[in-house]
Amino acid sequence: MSSAALMNNYGTPPATFVRGSGAELWDDRGRRCLDFLCGLAVTGLGHAHPAVTDAVAAQAETLIHTSNLFANELTAEVVETLDRLIRSGPGGDAEPGRILFQNSGAEAVEAALKLARKHQGRGRHGVVSAYGSFHGRTLAALAATGQPSKHEPFQPMPEGFRHVPFDDIDALVAALDPSVGAVLLESVQGEGGVVPASDEYLQAVRQLCDERGLLLLMDEIQTGLGRTGAWFGFQHAEVQPDIVTMAKALGNGVPVGAVWARPEVAAAFAPGDHGSTFAGQPLALAAARAVLTEMQAIDAPATAARLGAFLTDRLLQIDGVGSVRGRGLLLAVELSDEARAGRSAAAIAAACLEQGLVVNGVTPTALRLAPPFVVSEEQLTEGCSILAGVLEHD
Repeated sequence: MSSAALMNNYGTPPATFVRGSGAELWDDRGRRCLDFLCGLAVTGLGHAHPAVTDAVAAQAETLIHTSNLFANELTAEVVETLDRLIRSGPGGDAEPGRILFQNSGAEAVEAALKLARKHQGRGRHGVVSAYGSFHGRTLAALAATGQPSKHEPFQPMPEGFRHVPFDDIDALVAALDPSVGAVLLESVQGEGGVVPASDEYLQAVRQLCDERGLLLLMDEIQTGLGRTGAWFGFQHAEVQPDIVTMAKALGNGVPVGAVWARPEVAAAFAPGDHGSTFAGQPLALAAARAVLTEMQAIDAPATAARLGAFLTDRLLQIDGVGSVRGRGLLLAVELSDEARAGRSAAAIAAACLEQGLVVNGVTPTALRLAPPFVVSEEQLTEGCSILAGVLEHD
């Protein structure tokens, strides 16, 4: 493609993939690659999953779009399933919540922030989030993102956002004043380096929010729907948030996101307060319904926990792997200085791609791995062999 055709947001693509199946991709040169990134934790069921493919094809032949002025016969089933899964963990609410569909993770965060502001009212619009977090690229989601370097090109940021060190309850307490109405966190900071929050921290944050009348917003866009070994990452801590955002894996590649809220919080939105032309359209919900059905059939959380333990064990046997962190099938491989030999993790990821393994450098010293739930133990072993070979050669 001509360099003049696209804005330079993503740099020069290192490959053009033309076909996928399960945990495998093929590029336009016919090269096979193992996909251990899942389009950034999106294709949890792998590429060209037959159930999702059939659902999308059938819906495309039936009805794609009518707008949210009209009802959608797929909505009830998807809403009921998501609500049940969100409340299924220890400490989950007894009363059903409410769902608002969106098109992406960033849009889900944007809607969640608006909902929190409306519920808490004027004067309690402040949001505390964590350094290292990533919540999206829309202006409010970017302001909530705890990465100041990403703010600089777009200053001034919307006011009302402040950041504190992650997994530090004392720092969070110190940041609170009467203007703060909500706390926004990830259960595992994905873009921040695959850094899990401790269960004790999330429990303390939940207690603090209860004591101060704050809303707890959990961004489960990268971690939700089985990825960490629970349906949602906050469930490891046995807490229930007030608002949950999700996207990525929900459509297995079809753009769809959602916001869940406790009913008393959701009631703050009245008709006309928030909307989206495409959100919750039949095509997206057909994909979501198929994804949720299949994920429950394979017990995605248990699958992620089992395969994640297998992969971690194999990774730790590789010379040059200093440590592995994360949860389930969302892992970061911290590379030793000797193994990197002056190379960045991004350069090592590029070398892995040349050898047929898709990963990415999530920090200068760590690789992110997020294989699909359908990956086999043989494929995980093969991927580890490719990484070992790359690390063996300067």
